[in-house]
Amino acid sequence: MAAIETNSLTKRFGESVLAVDDLDLTVEEGEIFGFLGPNGAGKSTTINVLLDFIRPTEGSATVLGHDAQAESETIRRKVGVLPEGAELYDRLTGREHVEWAIQTKGVGDDPDAILEQVGLDPDDADRKAGGYSKGMAQRLSFGMSLVGDPELLILDEPSSGLDPNGIQEMRDLIREEAADGTTVFFSSHILPEVEAACDRVAIMSEGRLATVDTIENLQDDSDAQARIDVELAGVPDRIDVSNVDGVVRADVDDGTVSVVCEDATVKVDVVTALDRQAEVVDVLSEDTSLEELFNTYTGGGTVETESPAEEPKAEVTP
Repeated sequence: MAAIETNSLTKRFGESVLAVDDLDLTVEEGEIFGFLGPNGAGKSTTINVLLDFIRPTEGSATVLGHDAQAESETIRRKVGVLPEGAELYDRLTGREHVEWAIQTKGVGDDPDAILEQVGLDPDDADRKAGGYSKGMAQRLSFGMSLVGDPELLILDEPSSGLDPNGIQEMRDLIREEAADGTTVFFSSHILPEVEAACDRVAIMSEGRLATVDTIENLQDDSDAQARIDVELAGVPDRIDVSNVDGVVRADVDDGTVSVVCEDATVKVDVVTALDRQAEVVDVLSEDTSLEELFNTYTGGGTVETESPAEEPKAEVTP
């Protein structure tokens, strides 16, 4: 059974706005799934349909095997949700927020254990949420989403407001939940965090699914430019990679040749060509980043890594 499945899911607002266009998406049980796209791509609309906050114009969606519209109450008992910009009640303490979530779901969780799990100590638990920092409020909201040991977590910008240590801790918490069998479906604009945590990602663009796969497979299939740095011993006065198809740019600095290629498949040819001209000491190959993949699939172009603008010590012919 898929944790989330949509079939030809479409949502229109009025006559002119097509927010989600014929979306077919499957999220498997137990995986950490990243849901990405620029503003207006249809991410929030899709999430709102899954939670039955809005109804689709066409198509269908199931969550944990239940119809998202006909069985929404059952779904909400099994799902934990951290919405973007979740609002807290200023006059309630952190513990009272979690107790309210426990009562709402009708479970017997220990509120202090949940608060401790998300990094809020007993003093924090007794403080009113109106005095919380943004990071503390985000931790509390995440703790509330964990009430009832949900089978599925839907997280919208879970790292919002957190410092680098908090982001790392949030990532660890997400991994722990997945290790316990919880499916995690989350949207984030912090692409390195998505890259570090996710088993697969989907990228939305203008309401349509642009691509879905593992990041590794997307890197292998990407047409985005790739970079390789090759360290040479005894660099000759002139390095020539002009006969290698797919080389965009090449620079040399202190014995290291940095080459930007049209795609990752060109890297092997570059190393072979350089090995004929000097001894190859080391090779550093950079995979296409998730940011570059994101830009490629959403029409934002590719991001090039510029080489330092220093005088080369040998001439190189790209």
